[in-house]
Amino acid sequence: MSKSIKIRKGLDIRIKGDAERSSTEAPLSSTYAIKPTDFHGLIPKLLKRVGDPVKAGTPIFQDKYREDIKYVSPVSGKIQEVKRGAKRKILEVVIEADKEISYEPGAPVDIASLDRETAKEALLSSGLWPFIKMRPIDVVANYTDTPKSIFISGFDSSPLAPDYDYLLYTRDKEFQAGVDILNKLTEGNVNLQLRAKGGADASFTQVKKVVTNKVSGPHPAGNVGPQIHQIDPINKGEVVWTVNAQDVAIIGRCLLTGRHDASKLVALTGSEATNRKYYRIIIGANASDVLNGNSNTDNVRYISGNVLTGSQIEADGYIGFYDSQLTVVPEGNEHKFFLTKGWLEPGFKKLSNNSAYPSKIFGPKKFDVDTNLNGEERAFVVTGEYEKVFPFDIYPVHLIKSVMINDIDSMEKLGIYEVAPEDFALCEFVCTSKINSQEIVREGLDVIHKECM
Repeated sequence: MSKSIKIRKGLDIRIKGDAERSSTEAPLSSTYAIKPTDFHGLIPKLLKRVGDPVKAGTPIFQDKYREDIKYVSPVSGKIQEVKRGAKRKILEVVIEADKEISYEPGAPVDIASLDRETAKEALLSSGLWPFIKMRPIDVVANYTDTPKSIFISGFDSSPLAPDYDYLLYTRDKEFQAGVDILNKLTEGNVNLQLRAKGGADASFTQVKKVVTNKVSGPHPAGNVGPQIHQIDPINKGEVVWTVNAQDVAIIGRCLLTGRHDASKLVALTGSEATNRKYYRIIIGANASDVLNGNSNTDNVRYISGNVLTGSQIEADGYIGFYDSQLTVVPEGNEHKFFLTKGWLEPGFKKLSNNSAYPSKIFGPKKFDVDTNLNGEERAFVVTGEYEKVFPFDIYPVHLIKSVMINDIDSMEKLGIYEVAPEDFALCEFVCTSKINSQEIVREGLDVIHKECM
């Protein structure tokens, strides 16, 4: 049965740089990369060496401890380089792309004829399984589990977020096919959350075999975490799977066509980006093909994802596997005069959640912000700021402190199974103490995964 949910705690961060609703084909990159770091907790086992030829859909590496989960090449070409970091950790597998993409041979899948096991096999063998993530822990789902439900968020409420109605425009058949196979994987519901106000694309409104829930309120209303918390909360021993809406359509397209077509739309956003619109790329594309000539200055930060949860990349870095957004903002590494732009400025143009600043009432509709922290890490004290933006029935500061002292019993009692790092992004934004809340929560989830699951 569908529900209507109102998220009362949160914060819409109003910054400049939205993408206009128009799209273009980005040029085919000369190189693409699949980054094991996009899949938290993965220890990759390479299946290809430098110089080996690959096609789109060819497995490149697999999970060392779950060998049925394979990570495939998004394009055809040859393995150009395996970039490694400390202790020979694999950071990127770079593929030199052909001028025309060729695909691993395959046949369309008759989804209606599949049962649960054959549906899993179809997703695993085609390299589509990594699109499915699990709560708790927020990692690639364990295919031996049977989730009690599956969640798809039909909108994104984060700063400068892409418009999901535009991302899924005319892709209703692909989205329906993706939903159909997800239904094979769970005994519960496939839940689709849409905004309570405003229309939605036909891909969302006409889809079948889903429970459609309406959600209203500020960010993080579009995150699956608060949606799960309100609709189907997770208790210890339970598992819920989540899939990004655009990834559902990618899954459906690959199964309908029988070839691994990993193309998607990404939104170029941010105050320092020019020609801000949507670009059709292939997963793992080089960001330079989108950023080329589309930046106002050199002193900027490039973010694969949004400003709250995205990853910093270089101008010639690679767009993240799960990201549908590329953000360009000022670096914020310049000194600010304390009377005009520092801590004594009047605050009419300063983005803040604190009512002490007049910008709360008299400020512009959208702010021009940089990455400056405006302070350094200091004593972690209880201020009540976290609770204003954290929409869970959980004590966020107590949970973070229990992680910091590695108290597993307290973590479990305080709700660690219900949260993911992205759920603490706003807490990190408003934090008076400048604490890296997302990093701390990630460490806590890793401990829980190792010790309790």
